[in-house]
Amino acid sequence: MKKIKYYYNTNTLRYEKLETPLRVRVLRIFGFIAAAFVTAVLISFIAFKFVGSPNEKLLGMENERLKDRYREMNDKVKDLEKQMKELENRDNNVYRSIFEANPIPDSARAKELEEQLERETILSMNDRELLNSIVSTLNKLTSRVKAQNASYTEIDKLVSNKELLLSHTPAIQPVSNKDLNRLASGFGHRIDPIYKTVKMHAGLDFAAPQGTPIYATADGTVTTGGNTNNGYGNHVVINHGYGYETLYGHMVRVKAKPGEAVKRGEVIGWVGSTGKSTGPHCHYEVHKNGQKINPIYFFYNDLSPDQFDRLLKQAASSNQSLD
Repeated sequence: MKKIKYYYNTNTLRYEKLETPLRVRVLRIFGFIAAAFVTAVLISFIAFKFVGSPNEKLLGMENERLKDRYREMNDKVKDLEKQMKELENRDNNVYRSIFEANPIPDSARAKELEEQLERETILSMNDRELLNSIVSTLNKLTSRVKAQNASYTEIDKLVSNKELLLSHTPAIQPVSNKDLNRLASGFGHRIDPIYKTVKMHAGLDFAAPQGTPIYATADGTVTTGGNTNNGYGNHVVINHGYGYETLYGHMVRVKAKPGEAVKRGEVIGWVGSTGKSTGPHCHYEVHKNGQKINPIYFFYNDLSPDQFDRLLKQAASSNQSLD
């Protein structure tokens, strides 16, 4: 039951019933509602600013989960990158060395993965940045895998052609030398027999009687057969492919013709003393990719280890060449 309030009226000297005007009651109600609204707004602002809404909490938890997943994927990418580095090194330093193939240049492979972001940077990334980073990393790794796969495909071809490669690699002496007594001068700086000065001797001189057969040291195609006035006299040049080329100089007579295919052990001419020569001999050179290299290391098909060691010592002697 609502209590009735009275107040003492000093004018009438009587207690009279207290009645609140409608206007005052409306103002009081409006003031209460306004205060309640302002209080609610302040509480909501503080709550959303410092506490966070339930939806934000869910989004935050999801974001943390995504970051954890990113770290896991990042660790896996690092492991894959390490394996790729090992495969690339093995490809260049082992497989391609075996088959004497040039290493794949770094520019042909995908560029190295960029250095991974630090933990603070990762924590500050939003979902879109995390996704873009993962996609970029995986794309680069995929590119490297494709490049490495192409390299192994090429190596498979080299394996299948290994027998062909060996047959086209110089592997025997150009003249019969069973007693190992025909090597007159080795590769390197030697005394020139005509000018008597020390000059580079880019091959081996095999002294032999005139008319001694000269053999092709590997399969190939004859590119030169005859005298081109370059000091080698009558000589033969054979292109063996795979970057190899051999030269046989100072022949008395040439048998091989330019454009002719020859096999290892086939007679291509006979020992003589034509051109810049001081006696019957075969001047023999081996070229690899245009560079003149020591032929002494290409006699593994017809020498035992002891014989090769003996021939190696003979070739190292500092003496006068025959051309």
